[in-house]
Amino acid sequence: MICVLAGGVGAARLLRGLAQLVPPSELVAIGNTGDDLVLHGLHVSPDLDTVAYTLAGLADEAQGWGRREERWTVMEELERLGGQTWFRLGDRDLATHLYRTQRLAEGATLTEVTAELVARLGAPLRLLPMSDDPVRTRLTLADGREVAFQEYFVALRHQVPVRAVRYLGAEAAQPAPGVLRAIAEAERIVVAPSNPILSIGPVLAVPGVRPALAARRDDVVAVSPLIGGRAVKGPADRLLAELGHDASSAAVARFYAELAGTLVLDHQDRDDVAAVQAAGVRAVLAPTLMSDLARATELARVVLAAGPASVPTPDPA
Repeated sequence: MICVLAGGVGAARLLRGLAQLVPPSELVAIGNTGDDLVLHGLHVSPDLDTVAYTLAGLADEAQGWGRREERWTVMEELERLGGQTWFRLGDRDLATHLYRTQRLAEGATLTEVTAELVARLGAPLRLLPMSDDPVRTRLTLADGREVAFQEYFVALRHQVPVRAVRYLGAEAAQPAPGVLRAIAEAERIVVAPSNPILSIGPVLAVPGVRPALAARRDDVVAVSPLIGGRAVKGPADRLLAELGHDASSAAVARFYAELAGTLVLDHQDRDDVAAVQAAGVRAVLAPTLMSDLARATELARVVLAAGPASVPTPDPA
């Protein structure tokens, strides 16, 4: 079994590559729910949906979120009526959130609803939310205001400096059923190339997850989300710098040093190798830009071969 800590587009693309090498029954993703929000009375889980849509072949790859061939009838009418449209939800995407909200209201857990959606969308993996309990990422801006993740990321276009980040509700949360078992039993654990603070940080904040990873450190391989010291997508580089870290793959290695024995970083960051190793983390150089499925699959192959022992990659067929 391969277990992946996942958040956002980078994680979804790496998972799509892994799905070419690993049978669906052996691929488990633990998804970030710190980005979740309630909008128009609906429970929206952006990172879980990005993973499910991408692996099901339904994602809008150009946009980086939502469904391809989407229609916007509801948003257009809502805008005409003067409603809230800063966080845009397409018609097909809305159906996902309507279903999730209905099932949660009926008493289903987020884990159960996510499994139902993954099966019905046709995504070839097992996708677990990090917790069935609410954990919400909150950011304190440089001007002292505290905002929810989506306000920072979407409404403010992540263009404002950040002073602090916290994960509201994390201390009281429990790992979702299957999360700790997946970490304990996986042959390889992968920390996807997601924002370490905003996408992986909430998963690590759930009690029990960090020590479970630390116990498997030699089998944990992280992938840096930075190339040449810059984020491929999103504010990871700026946020690291704003919160007192270097905007570098070496800083990513230090961030994960207690949890991951190996870091895969791009060839453009070869000058960081010595600093990565000084942090006690094995460095593996590889092309990490997943611009298409072939490149994502090759990166997945590197990840499975990294660490103290490689993981066989049989044909899923």
